[in-house]
Amino acid sequence: MADFTQIWTEKYRPLKLEDMVDQEHIVSRLRAFVSDRSIPHMLFAGPPGVGKTTAAICLARELFGEHWRDNYLELNASDERGIDVIRIKVKDFARTKPLGGEFKIIFLDEADALTKDAQQALRRTMEKFSETCRFVLSCNYASKIIEPIQSRTVVFRFKNFGDRELVKMLERIARAEGLSVSDSGFKAIVDIASGDARYAINLLQSAAASGPSITDEDIYGVSSRARPKEVWGVVELALKGEFMKSREKLLELMVGRGLSADLILKEIHSCILGSELPDAQKAELINIIGEYEFRMLEGATELIQLDALLARLASWRR
Repeated sequence: MADFTQIWTEKYRPLKLEDMVDQEHIVSRLRAFVSDRSIPHMLFAGPPGVGKTTAAICLARELFGEHWRDNYLELNASDERGIDVIRIKVKDFARTKPLGGEFKIIFLDEADALTKDAQQALRRTMEKFSETCRFVLSCNYASKIIEPIQSRTVVFRFKNFGDRELVKMLERIARAEGLSVSDSGFKAIVDIASGDARYAINLLQSAAASGPSITDEDIYGVSSRARPKEVWGVVELALKGEFMKSREKLLELMVGRGLSADLILKEIHSCILGSELPDAQKAELINIIGEYEFRMLEGATELIQLDALLARLASWRR
């Protein structure tokens, strides 16, 4: 029977670098640092759910053994993004002596959320405590980290998980939890998660709450996402010039199913890319979709913009 007393992303988080999935280009370099018993300041860059935090924890475990918790501080910069975090919490931890090692590790998650002033303070702190402390910064966008910090770190670029590796990981968890997941269920998770392992595991755990047998219907239900064929039905009607029928199906998804406009727009984007339309037509339609996404990001009314998009598609001719 599936265990719901723990969050599965934590329960199945790798404890050693060698157990990490699909980041061999990074793991091999980190293991070399462990072998040398020394690490530089590092910047982990990449999309969410690809193992940045896991890599930092595994590194600390292998360097410090049973003392890893005493020598490892994790802060989330998106929660504590001001200069006081650097002045107080980071400095207080950095100035104390490490236990069972030559240095401590400070892992600053979502460092690209730090203000510029906080990043400048962090740069000075990195310089001051470099003998007793190593900083590992994690971010989605390395370009948002100021150049003085980038120049003081070794940059590791994490990639999204491949579909095959993601399925293998999910299959292992499903076996451990006594779940029966259909092939279409695994495919639905992989399609929705888009390389984000954390999101994929959370989808699996959410779907397991309704029973040990899981299909794609269960996955789409817990994810509040529309099936690609449903979204393509909306697009196809619009492309045929049947605007009102297309809008009717759109309203079913938004009002009847409670799907958000931005997710529907992303699904339309995916459907266009995966269609059999010629590349030139795909490019033209993607450009149109980008225009309406920009309007929505700028605060335009979502339903009106999706209506306008369908109207545009209905008047567009192949």
